[in-house]
Amino acid sequence: MWGMPRMRYANCHGSEASEETEIVVNIGGVRQVLHGDILNRYPETRLAELANCSSGGYDAIFSLCDDYDPARKEFYFDRDPGAFKCIIDVYYFGEIHMKRGVCPICFQKELEFWKIDPSFLDDCCKSNLSEKKEELQEIANRVQLILDDLEGDPSDDRWQKCQKFIWKFLEKPESSLPARVVAIMSFLFILISSVVMCVGTIPELQVEDAEGNHVEHPTLDAIETVCIGWFTIEYILRLISSPNKVHFAFSFMNIIDVLAIMPFYVSLSLTYLGNKMMELSNVQQAIQALRIMRIARIFKLARHSSGLQTLTYALKMSFKELGLLLMYLAMGIFVFSAVGYTMEQSHPETLFKSIPQSFWWAIITMTTVGYGDIYPKTTLGKCNAAISFLCGVIAIALPIHPIINNFVKYYDKQRVLETATKHELDLMELHSIEGKERKESNAAAGLNGRNLSQSDSYIPLLSDAKQHRTRLQSCK
Repeated sequence: MWGMPRMRYANCHGSEASEETEIVVNIGGVRQVLHGDILNRYPETRLAELANCSSGGYDAIFSLCDDYDPARKEFYFDRDPGAFKCIIDVYYFGEIHMKRGVCPICFQKELEFWKIDPSFLDDCCKSNLSEKKEELQEIANRVQLILDDLEGDPSDDRWQKCQKFIWKFLEKPESSLPARVVAIMSFLFILISSVVMCVGTIPELQVEDAEGNHVEHPTLDAIETVCIGWFTIEYILRLISSPNKVHFAFSFMNIIDVLAIMPFYVSLSLTYLGNKMMELSNVQQAIQALRIMRIARIFKLARHSSGLQTLTYALKMSFKELGLLLMYLAMGIFVFSAVGYTMEQSHPETLFKSIPQSFWWAIITMTTVGYGDIYPKTTLGKCNAAISFLCGVIAIALPIHPIINNFVKYYDKQRVLETATKHELDLMELHSIEGKERKESNAAAGLNGRNLSQSDSYIPLLSDAKQHRTRLQSCK
């Protein structure tokens, strides 16, 4: 039994009798004595109503509690005693803190049962509750998308059904085995094209053209052409089947796809048409400049790698930390390059010709690279270099921990959401099978309708009223 100090308030609502009333509640097997003057601080709550009607009829009492023992004058509630221990604080301190390990969604249900306004939650608990609601909504959205793919829209014509099939086939590798095979082939084409781009720069594998210039081997050109053909067909099919073509065209990953295939066609156009418009040397320079854009295709791997997507999100969420890192380095570079330039002016063979030139030395020193092309020769200059090195290590190390935390947090969250979504689909399939069996067994008795068993793992998801389940799966 929890010990609570008895407190009296002159401005409490309710009658004098209710203020002197002591009620005994049993919350999940834990017994506690509460005082009416404390409970009447918030007369609209369930416990305050119970204290005020304890002398009334049994109908009023049983409408507020699960059971009642007249002999012991004890009210029974089949609720979570841990959550109640947090909720009872509102009567004494005017605010509520959730203890560690309590599911925020379940705690909100407890607040609704005890008729406590969620505004009494502390700000830290509100943010935790808001985060869990967002996770709940994301799970619901994921499940809804999967169900939409499985069921489809009966009003769609043949072309719309074909578009959805192509979109699902190319965008969702987990939908079927052929879609997974196509995703793996696309991944391999990206790797092959990237390897070909690197191997084509090896002088021993290049050949001379009619003008004596070194060009890529014809075999490598043929492989490159096949890869670009695959990327082009894939992009066109995805664009045609996209539900929102404007959003598709301006999506970051789709812009990367365009940048990956555009240099090939521009180079091809310049090769066959550029000779009539400009000199051959200018055409070759333009083609060489465009070929460097082929490195953009390596970013296509992010489409097939959840790890790269997680890293991108972690960097996006760590802009503040990255900004601090750049600010620290910029200040150190400016200070140590100026000091280094000043210290080295006394040496006749100094390598520090100007402060802007010293920036390069400060950058490679603070980032612990140290190419050795520029270095101090005086004693004071070497001391300055040692200090800049230590400051660079500290400046780089400080923001790393928050960035790693953002990465781990987002990665773990995605794993929880994927597991929860899969669990929701499995439960829905199980309940659907049970419902069909129950309907078939009751068909002889003329019982119609849908009877699904309920469980504590239900969350509000997908029914017509958007109330399919009542608990958040991710509270495990």
